[in-house]
Amino acid sequence: MPPTAAPQKFHLAWFASAGPDEWNAPFASGGGRPWNGRFHIEWAQALERAGFDFMVMEDKLHVSEIYGGDARMTLKLGALTPLQDPAPLAALIGGATRHLGIVPTLSTLSYPPFLLARLCATLDNLTEGRIGWNIVTSGEDAAAQNFGLDKLPERELRYDMADEYLDLVNRLFASWDADAVVLDRTTGTYADPTKVRPVNFEGRWFRCRGPLNTVPGPQGRPLYLQAGASPRGRAFAAQHADAVIGVANGVAGMKAFRDDVRRRAAETGRDPQRIKVLFLVSPVMAETEAEAVRRHHEGVHSDDYVHRNLAFLGAFTDVDFAEFDLDQPLPRKLETNGGMGSLDKFQQWGSGKTLRQLVADGGSTGSIPLVGTPEQVADRMAEAMQAVGGDGFLIKAPFGHISRRYLHEVTDGLVPALQRRGLVRTEYTQATLRDTVLEF
Repeated sequence: MPPTAAPQKFHLAWFASAGPDEWNAPFASGGGRPWNGRFHIEWAQALERAGFDFMVMEDKLHVSEIYGGDARMTLKLGALTPLQDPAPLAALIGGATRHLGIVPTLSTLSYPPFLLARLCATLDNLTEGRIGWNIVTSGEDAAAQNFGLDKLPERELRYDMADEYLDLVNRLFASWDADAVVLDRTTGTYADPTKVRPVNFEGRWFRCRGPLNTVPGPQGRPLYLQAGASPRGRAFAAQHADAVIGVANGVAGMKAFRDDVRRRAAETGRDPQRIKVLFLVSPVMAETEAEAVRRHHEGVHSDDYVHRNLAFLGAFTDVDFAEFDLDQPLPRKLETNGGMGSLDKFQQWGSGKTLRQLVADGGSTGSIPLVGTPEQVADRMAEAMQAVGGDGFLIKAPFGHISRRYLHEVTDGLVPALQRRGLVRTEYTQATLRDTVLEF
């Protein structure tokens, strides 16, 4: 018999936040207190021990008042509030790890291009090449109002502005040649002035003289991560991103999403192999399948979970779900200037499901349902990746907040099951985050 082909490896990353961990469940941690970063360091070290590629640090720039028309439910449930700034936390985590990539979310709304490029170059140097940038344009008028605007530009215009923003920051990252620092004692030259240049950028929305006043990071520029799910968002990701956060309904939806992004990348002249799509999932696991099913059912049907999930989704989409009856289908197809891709996935227009059923159906498990023992979940992930073609998964805690218990269910239960099947890495072999993501 011919030898059996080795399974194709896929990537693992984690969708985290600089917000509170679980605080009111039987196996709660501490709700963030004290806010000194130590819980997140412990989290990152567990992911590194398990061989994860990177940890994304989610962010929002406002306290949402969408759900119910005020901030009461957002604050009561800790729904994307509070959130610490992910950039200093990324530096702290980088100093406590050696291999794990750290990818803070940084909005084009809140950072002038020069400041963002300087921050990323600094973080990339501090972490010796392990920084990424989760590129967002922000999708909430309340966030825009925190930066002196009345409302956000329309979604299509925001992406046009982001294209120009990326053009500028790429020129800033390239404003120092990789070998510009010469440290020539003979001539007393620190940096070769012929290898550092202004960019003199004049765009429609942005102007910048340059160059950066920081030396290049080991990667030249950070790894670019992007999560746009709308057609315009996919086009943006296909043009710029090294990795894409995929959100889909089922294996067929995952394959269609990945094929579309790769097709768009090829149309821009990029090699589709150099863009990785990682699908958001939230496994629910236990020692037996029956116990995992029970935990999942109880989790998605609790009142706190339903309201927190809708408050989360409202913060991303600027849709007030509190105005709809939980036990009736949505009365119309919803549109938004916020996260349209996330909204479309959630509402499953035409399915006839009640709002409560939509939360239970799509709220906890992500792109595909993963409920069972670690072995069963590992098999399901393997089957999905084989059908989709790659490239991996981005794990998020299923019921809103992370606990040490859930973290170790993944790192000490699921990951070893995947490693035994030869599906994920058992060691790091690359020096930088980009090379780690592109390794297979």
